[in-house]
Amino acid sequence: MKLSVALAVLCVAVMAVMIYQTLRQELNLRNLKTRTMQNSAEVKTKEEAIVQVKNALNEMKAKLASVNTKIGELKKTRVATEKSTQELDTSLQTCNTEKVAAEKKNAEKAEALAKLTADHENAKKTSGEEIQSLKQQILDRDKAICAFADTTKEEARKLCGIPEAQQ
Repeated sequence: MKLSVALAVLCVAVMAVMIYQTLRQELNLRNLKTRTMQNSAEVKTKEEAIVQVKNALNEMKAKLASVNTKIGELKKTRVATEKSTQELDTSLQTCNTEKVAAEKKNAEKAEALAKLTADHENAKKTSGEEIQSLKQQILDRDKAICAFADTTKEEARKLCGIPEAQQ
């Protein structure tokens, strides 16, 4: 009977160890299940965050592409503006040189006109003096001729300005 008690105690001890092992494994399984569920929840949230970041990244890429096209257009506009500005500057310089040349020509023409006007006035004055002297000479000759002219003739009286009553 001692053997059967020892065998029964041994069986109870083995059974207790087996129950203990089963409980420990069950607790480990539950712990693993909860950790697995937590990890899968974390993975889902991280995956959602990754998806959101990817969407945000795609939006940023689209915005960056539109900004790059706008930058390209603005660069083209700037180049065209700089080119037109340079053309306007060269046109302005050409216009200024033409203006200076035109002003110089106008000044030369004004000077020539003033000189010509002065020469004309001098020539007019000298010709007026010559005309007066020639008139005086003609009058003097007329008087000299009238002194010798026959006043009895009507034609001589008209030329000399003698009235007909003096006959």
